[in-house]
Amino acid sequence: MGIVNVTPDSFSDGGRFFEHEAAIAHGRQLLAEGADLLDVGGESTRPGAEPVSAEEELRRVGPVVAALAREAPVSIDTSKAEVARAALDAGASIVNDVTALRADPEMADLCAERDCGVVLMHMLGTPRTMQKDPRYDDVVDDIKRFLAERIEYALGRGIAEERIWIDPGIGFGKTVEHNLELLRRLSELRELGRPILIGVSRKSFIGAITGREVHERQGGTIAANVLAYLNGAEILRVHDVGPLRDALALAGALNGKRAWGSDERFLDGPRQGPGAAARPSD
Repeated sequence: MGIVNVTPDSFSDGGRFFEHEAAIAHGRQLLAEGADLLDVGGESTRPGAEPVSAEEELRRVGPVVAALAREAPVSIDTSKAEVARAALDAGASIVNDVTALRADPEMADLCAERDCGVVLMHMLGTPRTMQKDPRYDDVVDDIKRFLAERIEYALGRGIAEERIWIDPGIGFGKTVEHNLELLRRLSELRELGRPILIGVSRKSFIGAITGREVHERQGGTIAANVLAYLNGAEILRVHDVGPLRDALALAGALNGKRAWGSDERFLDGPRQGPGAAARPSD
């Protein structure tokens, strides 16, 4: 999953792709590098980020979604039903909600009505508060219970089970130790029966361990994603698609998950997403 941030303030590339044409060109570049789907967002969720209005978010993402959805499956990264509705109308097929359908009471019904894909993510608090002394009894068990409850909620509101992906929310209300424990024990979340999405790209815990600045974290990002893949992640949300595909090809060959001589894409079959014709296997 290639990241397309149409924002002036995202932690990693805020402002670089804020103009519509730049964002569209960036999305196309990610596809050329081998992205299977694109995640388009118009509101930063970095620690301390301030919210933006639905009108402003739509102004940012609308033309980008409309252009890129003609070329690949597109996920809209939003917690607002108004933004999700417009993005789905423009061709998006997945809603990636960092609040797991908690922020907007209309979101679940919209996703059920449109039969779109839904990503349910764990976040402790809000982007403004999530990194203020986050605490858990057992970070993996606590997040597993949260995601199980949100899956049940989504099912109860009419969202089809095969449309749901889960995301433990690396970096969203977690310390470095929490993030590492989640990645080590990621396979425990497979017991929930839904595909796991992981987003670790360039995040601060990598910087804390390596001492690298944001744009120097590619090596740490690749290592964390390969570990997540080997521990059961099926969707990897990243800024740098090409280098990670190479790393995954080697990891898959070494681990026996992928024949080394195959000319197929890393994901089996056509580009996949919970809202695409080809869905992840249960």
